[in-house]
Amino acid sequence: MFLQYRTGLATLVQFISLCLLGILNTADSVISTCTSHHSTCISNLLVSVIFYLLMAAWFGGLWVIGYSAQERRSRRLALLLIGLELLVLLVAAFNAQHHANFINLLTSAIDSLLAIWVILLAWRLSRSKGGRIVSSQQARQRRHPPTSL
Repeated sequence: MFLQYRTGLATLVQFISLCLLGILNTADSVISTCTSHHSTCISNLLVSVIFYLLMAAWFGGLWVIGYSAQERRSRRLALLLIGLELLVLLVAAFNAQHHANFINLLTSAIDSLLAIWVILLAWRLSRSKGGRIVSSQQARQRRHPPTSL
C-alpha cells in the first residue's frame, strides 16, 4: 500500500498498531513480573502503565503532526515528521537488538517498518513544496498529450 502523500493516514496506522502492540507488551511484562517476582508486581504495573501512556502520547503527537503536514502540505512539518520518525527508527532498532521476548522483537520490527513508510511519505510530501504529488507517468501524460489524427 503506497499512498502518495497521506502522512495523516500512515501515522494513524502507526498509532493504532503500536498502541495495540503496546498493550500486549505491557500485559506480558506485568504478567511475567507478577508470576515470578511478587514483591515488585505493583511497582512494575505502575511503571508499565506510565510507559504505555507516554508511548501513546508520543505516537498520538506524531499522528497530529502527520495529519497537519498532509492537510497543510507543509514542507516544514514534513521535515519535522521525518526527524521524529528517524528518532523512532533509532529507538526501534535499539529495542530490536535488546529484545526480551518475541513480542518485543515483533513490536520493534513493525515499528521500524511503519517508521520507514512514514518517512518515505513525508519525504515525498516535502519534495512537493506544497503542490500536488503525482506519479511521473501521470506527469508525462499531462506534458505530452496524445495526438489524434
